[in-house]
Amino acid sequence: MAKELKDLTKSDENYSQWYNDLVVKAGLAENSAVRGCMVIKPYGYAIWEKMHDALDAMFKETGHQNAYFPLFIPKSFFSREANHVEGFAKECAVVTHYRLKNDPEGKGVVVDPEARLEEELIVRPTSETIIWNTYKNWIQSYRDLPILCNQWANVVRWEMRTRLFLRTAEFLWQEGHTAHATREEAIEEAEKMVHVYERFAREWMSLPVVVGHKSPNERFAGAEDTLTIEALMQDGKALQSGTSHFLGQNFAKAFDVQYVTKEGKQEYVWATSWGVSTRLMGALIMAHSDNNGLVLPPKLAPIQVVMVPIYKSADQLAAICERFDAIAAGLRAKGISVKIDDRDNVRPGFKFAEYELKGVPVRLAMGGRDMENGTIELVRRDTLEKQTISQEGLVELIEQLLGDIQQNIYQKALDYRNSMITKVDTWEEFKQVLDEKGGFISAHWDGTVETEVAIKEATKATIRCIPLDVEDEEGSCIFTGKPSHRRVLFARSY
Repeated sequence: MAKELKDLTKSDENYSQWYNDLVVKAGLAENSAVRGCMVIKPYGYAIWEKMHDALDAMFKETGHQNAYFPLFIPKSFFSREANHVEGFAKECAVVTHYRLKNDPEGKGVVVDPEARLEEELIVRPTSETIIWNTYKNWIQSYRDLPILCNQWANVVRWEMRTRLFLRTAEFLWQEGHTAHATREEAIEEAEKMVHVYERFAREWMSLPVVVGHKSPNERFAGAEDTLTIEALMQDGKALQSGTSHFLGQNFAKAFDVQYVTKEGKQEYVWATSWGVSTRLMGALIMAHSDNNGLVLPPKLAPIQVVMVPIYKSADQLAAICERFDAIAAGLRAKGISVKIDDRDNVRPGFKFAEYELKGVPVRLAMGGRDMENGTIELVRRDTLEKQTISQEGLVELIEQLLGDIQQNIYQKALDYRNSMITKVDTWEEFKQVLDEKGGFISAHWDGTVETEVAIKEATKATIRCIPLDVEDEEGSCIFTGKPSHRRVLFARSY
């Protein structure tokens, strides 16, 4: 493990390589035999499970139910919503045949040309089309509304340039799909769910995010409005971390989903969709970690407390572990996850480095002298502060400490984020801040797609969002000089 840490690239030397090293060396994920796809390893999946469970509970608290829809989508479904198919056409994986056969020339197996599908199938890149085709069978009357469904699933978007968690050809996510009787209800739902994501990011991931509307050019394909949570990574780049879409009646009209109102009239249904993915794992890593490894918020840490015995004999090890067992029982009674590492084939220093790399929030160590004195060594991962404390009242102290660590990680990220929001009023300022500082740039924009595209082509910066709390302010577009009524946030992004 000491060698693994030595080989961990420093973030200030090569941030991209530091990230890749950390994902692999901390045992979160690795590249698979399938190009562009990843294997999520047990430790990484344990973090995702914690995210899943927390979000799932929040969805159910807001009245949503889980369902599951097919992985395969008839190609004809995509052609029904023009903007949707245009948005995803270049990323679709297509199934054309359903059978293999032995190669008559003895070169393994080949696709059986006689087993061609009558209609080609798209491997799910997102599920709006298959779900709205299904909702047509579920919805006849206003009494059938609203439908509040969520799906936990995998999706495939054929990416050519991939990076573990941030952009892979296959990834895990949840996608909510809801149907409503009125425009107002659907808009309220889209807004409600983006704030659910905001709360999850803040309270579980210790991640401050900006909530806002996407510009028309950055909206989800087929949406009338997209709401987003945007986070800032430690290299000054933004990461879109979750989106919630008001779909209007676009998909209802595409699939002819109508309902009978109380007055007996036929009306098209109003829709939303919303989702977060394993990209959140990338956000978690890049927002908090350091050159010693992961820094995990306690609420998402698979192991919240690790205990390392320091001993000279088998009898001493047994005595220390007996004491650890008693402490662990008290912690587990409080719902705190604990690991006692009594491996005898690695030294304590190796274990310390390993758990720093894995981001375990609290590390306890106890030796013979601690046993005699009733003390214990405690190290908190977020600050690496080490102290020797009494074993008396340890459980209550650690319970409080985990809350303090969660808040401290959030506050550190918030202070950084706030220090990286810069107001600019000229094109020269914009380019200078972008190149020399990065972060979010608050600037005026004339509201046109043409200007947004021109800025992106010139600088690789995009409008991350129009913040919900932005106040109207008269000004001039930094690029064209045309009138602007409010500032938006630009950044380079992942």
